[in-house]
Amino acid sequence: MESDAPRSTPAEIVDRLNKEINATLAYPKMQARLAELSAARFATSTAAFARSRGFIAEETEMWDKVVKFSGAKPD
Repeated sequence: MESDAPRSTPAEIVDRLNKEINATLAYPKMQARLAELSAARFATSTAAFARSRGFIAEETEMWDKVVKFSGAKPD
């Protein structure tokens, strides 16, 4: 299981944290605050989160190569 918790964290603890975080994200006051910050609310499961991390890593690697090949530099 992949998460941002230490690898030795029991799965039931990770699942409980996920459940509680998702519940917090459902509060209207939290949704309003996130909107004020221009942040997206993204409630997900631990399995979906692990899959998205893999996708992000692949995309980062691909676009890193494109940027380096293009010679683009930050302003």
